[in-house]
Amino acid sequence: MTESQAPAAKIAKPKVTIYTDGACKGNPGPGGWGAWLSTPGHEKEMFGGEANTTNNRMELTAVIEALASLKRSCEITVYTDSEYVRKGMTEWISGWQRRGWKTADGKPVKNAELWQRLDALRKLHQVEWRWVKGHAGDPGNERADGLANKGVASVGRG
Repeated sequence: MTESQAPAAKIAKPKVTIYTDGACKGNPGPGGWGAWLSTPGHEKEMFGGEANTTNNRMELTAVIEALASLKRSCEITVYTDSEYVRKGMTEWISGWQRRGWKTADGKPVKNAELWQRLDALRKLHQVEWRWVKGHAGDPGNERADGLANKGVASVGRG
């Protein structure tokens, strides 16, 4: 067998754990997002904020920014305390797409541009979505919450 006939070796995707959270002081109001990414031997913290936003937008932005920061296709477990994000990605998005980004009752999907960006990013990876109870002592969730609050502080209180 020549080198060109040898079967291609499957390159394992890096495994990444991501905890995300969003925060908002008022809804709408000043908001922040935070993400903590970890792989064996490496960690990354990210946060940011917007002066006038909603909690749901910040929850989505946290996951978008985390996925967008990855430089290659990965095997990812996303932990979020947002059922909006988890159910949106695991239950609702296919229906929204089929209906042209309309809800089951025909209304436009809120934050459709963020859902569309998140959908495009998740297709670059293998993503598992896990819900974790917020403010219940989970170390990863607490860390993401702290980062989201740093994001709020970065834009002030309006």
